[in-house]
Amino acid sequence: MTKQQYKLCAPCLFGLESVLSGEIKRLGYEDITVTDGRVEFAADAEGIARANLNLRTAERVLIILGSFRAATFQQLIDGAEKIPFEEYISKKDAFPVKGWSLNSQLHSVPDCQSIIKKAAVKRLSRKYGVAWLEESGPAVQIQFSINKDLVTIMLDTSGVALHKRGYRKVANLAPIRETLAAGILDIARIYPDTKLYDPFCGSGTFLIEAAYKAKNIAPGIYRRFAAEKWGCLPASIWQSGREEAIEKVRKDVEFVAFGSDISGEALDIAEANARRAGIAGLIKLKQMDVKKFTLPDEKALVVTNPPYGERLMAGENVQQLYKTMGNVFRPSCYAAYYIISSAEDLEQDFGRRADKKRKLYNGMLKCNLYQYFALKNKE
Repeated sequence: MTKQQYKLCAPCLFGLESVLSGEIKRLGYEDITVTDGRVEFAADAEGIARANLNLRTAERVLIILGSFRAATFQQLIDGAEKIPFEEYISKKDAFPVKGWSLNSQLHSVPDCQSIIKKAAVKRLSRKYGVAWLEESGPAVQIQFSINKDLVTIMLDTSGVALHKRGYRKVANLAPIRETLAAGILDIARIYPDTKLYDPFCGSGTFLIEAAYKAKNIAPGIYRRFAAEKWGCLPASIWQSGREEAIEKVRKDVEFVAFGSDISGEALDIAEANARRAGIAGLIKLKQMDVKKFTLPDEKALVVTNPPYGERLMAGENVQQLYKTMGNVFRPSCYAAYYIISSAEDLEQDFGRRADKKRKLYNGMLKCNLYQYFALKNKE
């Protein structure tokens, strides 16, 4: 018997669409469509659990229930009433509504929320033959997007955003989002034998995400998801998904990541986060000013998120820091450097043009990933 297929949507930070698409392909899924800030694909119920557990750069996993055009509130309520909410929302489930609207005639998000909620209530009341829905059960979050008058109605299977892995209870000021760190590490190509260095390691996000990737540890393995409480999905998919993820961990990999920071407090946080992530033995930490940073004469990868813009420093201090980085991040046939920063003039202060630049977003902050390749890799 053919398993039911779901149309899924995985939103991501702008600039990571191709990375996320590659992740989804490696998980074995097809019918992939890539648009700005999201990747859509088809999967069965097991795939919903597998995507939540394994995707490193997705922010959420959403089930797409339907799409339609609406330029008026009447068109919105008519279209929303045709969505088969009863296939997913049981008689007692709570079903809050949230969403956004962009470049559309229906620009009032609160009004759209209210109308879609009313449409869901009307349809569910009719289907269940009741005048009142108590909403005392698990929450099945309805999410909508309206882009150029195209309305898409979805259900959020993740709950808490996927970048919240569960290991970072405390972070230093302005940390990099876990999903962005994972995306940069994918671009930089982390392998089991990679020697990774982060001289501005802060709360250790790059180090932990690199260890997860090198050992193939599913980023969602230690957390729970909203859809685990839903009656419309079999409970067994989550257990089997976790068992599969545990089996795929590369237990024989002896990956090591080296982190340093001028702040001892930040290193204490990084150490605690690494313990919570279950990979404390794979990370070596040292309190050190970047001025003293050196690399051994062996293949190495430096991936780092130095202070920039709104992060910790400003003005001349940042310029001097980038000059120092240019002095200590020396070109060699062994080392490659990947630096994420919002500073447009980083290359000028650093003293060298990047071999490649890639536009990325750290939340809403526009950044560039400055890539300096090992000399032997340059054509």
